[in-house]
Amino acid sequence: MYLATVLGNQLIILAINSHLHTPMYFFLSNLSFVDVCFSTSVPKVLTNHILRSQTISFSGCLTQMYFLIVFADMDNFLLALMPYDRFVAVCHPLHYTTKMTPQLCALLVAGSWIIANLNALLHTLLMARLSFCADNMIPYFFCDVTPLLRLSCSDTHLNEIMILTEGALILIIPFVCILVSYICITCAVLRVPSTKGRWKAFSTCGSHLAVVLLFYGTIIALYFNPSSSHSAETDTVSTVMYTVVTPMLNPFIYSLRNKDMKGALRKMIAMKIFSVQY
Repeated sequence: MYLATVLGNQLIILAINSHLHTPMYFFLSNLSFVDVCFSTSVPKVLTNHILRSQTISFSGCLTQMYFLIVFADMDNFLLALMPYDRFVAVCHPLHYTTKMTPQLCALLVAGSWIIANLNALLHTLLMARLSFCADNMIPYFFCDVTPLLRLSCSDTHLNEIMILTEGALILIIPFVCILVSYICITCAVLRVPSTKGRWKAFSTCGSHLAVVLLFYGTIIALYFNPSSSHSAETDTVSTVMYTVVTPMLNPFIYSLRNKDMKGALRKMIAMKIFSVQY
């Protein structure tokens, strides 16, 4: 799964950088880059399994948690930016090039990185102030906020309040943007007289919505349920779904079913073969 995630997303980045330069593919290349980074917890698991060593320093644990929050937030923001791009393309096609300028796209992605890093820094600093005692074994394959809070012997009330308020806003606002974008797209598509055209549009939306539901559903189940309802097995499955499975599926859902992406991949492979032969 890890190799499929890395190779699939790297192929997408190379194909987009070589042949596709529209806003939609700009967001997709950023999503692929984030997904490659997001799945970096897997090599640590493999290393621990091979060396039979499952220890990590407190500073290393906080560092791992920081970057995983950053990449999770970026996945969240990019999943919202992509349907917004489609909303402008479908609902305002004549103004698409003037609205979705390269400068705006770069600003949206840069702003997403800034907010993601600030959010990760907040939760990391709140975690660093806590004390940990007794058995410090995490029933997870990486350091995450929820299991670390369970291990703390300090008052975690502030941490939990921030997760349920600031963390919820970080999650809910992009999710609402996705819903609004797709409601507007659906209304516009229903006005299309061609049944074939409507089916094609809904098929594309359905693929994206499947990943959205998988990503947001597991995160909501993991972070926004009462602590008493959590179990180590359920939390681990939910974490694997949004850190490993979703990044692996993204190349297939967003790109390999896309004619432009297939054409770009064929051109890139043909150019590589031609350059090797000559």
